[in-house]
Amino acid sequence: MDQPMAGKRVLGVFAHPDDPEFFCGATFARWAAEGAEVTFLLATSGDKGSGDPDMTSERLALIREDEERCAAAKLGVKAVIFLRYPDGELTPSLALRRDIVRVIRMTTPDIVVTLDPTVFWWGDRGVNHPDHRAVGEATLDAVYPTARDRLNFLEQERDEGLAPHKTKYLYISGTQSPNVKVDVTDYVETKITALYEHKTQIADMEKMAERLRGNRDPEAPPDVVRYVDSFRIITFDR
Repeated sequence: MDQPMAGKRVLGVFAHPDDPEFFCGATFARWAAEGAEVTFLLATSGDKGSGDPDMTSERLALIREDEERCAAAKLGVKAVIFLRYPDGELTPSLALRRDIVRVIRMTTPDIVVTLDPTVFWWGDRGVNHPDHRAVGEATLDAVYPTARDRLNFLEQERDEGLAPHKTKYLYISGTQSPNVKVDVTDYVETKITALYEHKTQIADMEKMAERLRGNRDPEAPPDVVRYVDSFRIITFDR
């Protein structure tokens, strides 16, 4: 079932540059086209993601931040924020949760999108990156109950003027237990265009594009070309 946009302000919280685009870039493109203000929060700058013997972490971080800003712009994203934690070393720490809560209270999103912290592997296709699990766990804890409850990180209100914020919807991507699909048929090419910006990460752009174009919704009728992003959506009523 297609899920219409449920809010006007969206915050995507991910571990690395290119995560938003790979996991659900077409959904962000659709929401932005429908009028949502989308912000990305990246916990790291991807400073370990290179096999180039001449590359340094410092230089790679600068390159990947620039790649992400360009990719996000192609999706229609309003802003990209980097926390600059070391790549490959994320844990669902209180410090990370505090930083995510700060951005939630700054941006007051109706929707927060993040990754599933319970997924350790996908069948026999690969192991989930530990940073993905860590950022997902920290974000779930930040959304509920931390950002909502005033006495959590009270200094953010006292010193920074950031009021508590209750997020209405949590969209969990990269999950093995989705409960909704977003129709992104009209935005797959936008997603591919955004991914073209991640030149340090994608060795064969055409192979990547071919793979994504071939990943059609298996539940669509045989004569219908449909693409979807799948999520577990949690709705907070209190």
